[in-house]
Amino acid sequence: MMNTKTTLSNNQAVTTTSGNQAVTTISGSQAGTTTCNNQAERNISHNQNVPATFTNEVAGTTASDRQAAPRLIIAGTGSGAGKTTVTLGLMKALVQRGLSVQGFKCGPDYIDPTYHTAVTGRASRNLDAWMTSPDYVRETFARASAGHDISIIEGVMGLYDGKDPLSNTGSTAEIAMVTQTPVILVVDVRSMARSAAAIVLGFQQLEPELHIAGVIVNRCGSAGHYTIVKKAIEQMCGIPVVGWLKRDEDMSIPERHLGLVPAIERGELEPLFQRAANVLLEGTDLDLLLELAASASPLQCTERREYGADRSKTAGTTNEDHTAHAASTNDVSLVDTANSAAHNSDTASSSSSDQAGQSCDQASSIRANNTAHSSGILNLAGAAGEVRTRSKISAEDVVHANEVGATSQSIELHVASDTYQPVIAVARDAAFNFYYPDNLELLEAAGARLQYFSPLAGESIPAEADSIYLGGGFPEEFAAVIAGNERFLEGLREAVRSGMPLFAECGGYMVLGETLTDREGVTYTMAGIIPAQVQMQKKRAALGYREASAVQDSFLLKQGEVLRGHEFHYSTMTYRADDEIPYAYETKGLRGLKQEGYAAGSVVAGYTHIHLGSYPAAAQRWVHHCQEYRQQRTL
Repeated sequence: MMNTKTTLSNNQAVTTTSGNQAVTTISGSQAGTTTCNNQAERNISHNQNVPATFTNEVAGTTASDRQAAPRLIIAGTGSGAGKTTVTLGLMKALVQRGLSVQGFKCGPDYIDPTYHTAVTGRASRNLDAWMTSPDYVRETFARASAGHDISIIEGVMGLYDGKDPLSNTGSTAEIAMVTQTPVILVVDVRSMARSAAAIVLGFQQLEPELHIAGVIVNRCGSAGHYTIVKKAIEQMCGIPVVGWLKRDEDMSIPERHLGLVPAIERGELEPLFQRAANVLLEGTDLDLLLELAASASPLQCTERREYGADRSKTAGTTNEDHTAHAASTNDVSLVDTANSAAHNSDTASSSSSDQAGQSCDQASSIRANNTAHSSGILNLAGAAGEVRTRSKISAEDVVHANEVGATSQSIELHVASDTYQPVIAVARDAAFNFYYPDNLELLEAAGARLQYFSPLAGESIPAEADSIYLGGGFPEEFAAVIAGNERFLEGLREAVRSGMPLFAECGGYMVLGETLTDREGVTYTMAGIIPAQVQMQKKRAALGYREASAVQDSFLLKQGEVLRGHEFHYSTMTYRADDEIPYAYETKGLRGLKQEGYAAGSVVAGYTHIHLGSYPAAAQRWVHHCQEYRQQRTL
């Protein structure tokens, strides 16, 4: 077996195999595109010079100092086109070449990033220009890409599918344009020949500003079938068909079984990842894909202003400003339902009228947490040391803030390196594993120290905790174990009695109820903090983007402030007294407004799974309340 190492540099994609170099020079000008044929000669159109090879980010660099690594988006004509198979196969093949690969996923998806993380060995990131601003997406993408050889972004649903049927809002296409990333379009060509060209041509013409750089055709019946569709597409569309995958009913990602994380940790999905790579390499020109990735324009990131230690900023935007980049208030799922049926999380994003809190100077740098109990995929999924993030909360982050009336007090955090860092205990194991890395990192940037613990391993709340974060996941699959961990459940009850800030979303919200009944009808006793019963059902209960407005003041939001995110779950929460529910949010979705969640005392919980990147000041308020709790406890 020969070792192959591919290096992407300024204007070259260099492949070295056993000492022999095959160098393909990439044009740095805006050359016209000529059709790829079956010959060795290729002339692929490129926009600009390829950015320089990246090294690990140096402390003190700014967004303007960095450019994103060579990159591609793997998009599909629709759900089920094969983009996940292509993405995983490509990631695996590049890792085998010795490349450092950074994965991303368009939209509010937890499952595909888990696959990416398993294949690449580094935490995959979500990119969503509806839940967060385009500037936030660019900055997140640039920071996470820095130091890696190539970034691969997996799309969601069809290329143009998102929140709004009349615009690109919330779609893969929007992310491609925001990050200036070439698109590889995956097309299912079963039972078609020249018609495949019509499909690709339509995708090209719908959004002229989008750069569809190449095509991979999936489910070809034979090599002859591939030749036919390749000639047709290249003749009519002027872009290369980079490769093909044969029709193989067994070559598909298995149904999103609820034991996903344990299966990955045991290595059970490694043969699937390897097979995807083998199938991809069998019919795909990997060197051409690397050329197309290296043709990406240098990423232009807005120069970001930082909060100084001596003052706070006022976010003067209005609620209308906050939603200006969303063409519609209707709620359309961005989650790939064909591939994500096991998602159990909900999310919400927001803006607030608060004056934004000051950044936490030296303490704002992301600290690696050495106390995590989980290993493998669970550690990578949230490891702050592996994922590069913003070092400070910037003014652009807080431009999403709402104007909801009277200006409230700003949160002023003057955190020095020698001051106490409040501890937020984060439950993370196979039952609780759906967390946006951004949420965890923004809490750290606000001055918190995260300490992970595993309820499934019999652990209770860490003694030094000043707050608790229970994320989404599959608690119903481990209900018996959770119910048997009385130390954990009593720890939750004691935390609430003491006034400790407790935030729970989706799966964590379910555990706070009195009972949880699984799909087989077996009922288990939970924490009993929320006076309600949880019932699992086979039919999906909710799906889609959410704007969640706070019904009342809490340690996270003030009344009327909004967080953005999404909701996706198969359970229902039934309260004992419907007329006395202290709701946490009023959410806006496809079916209008509804009240949901629970907020009382020091508890904020709900099915809505928030993205703190939509309003980073909420992270600072949370940490501020952790500090207050610590001070009160030590009096």
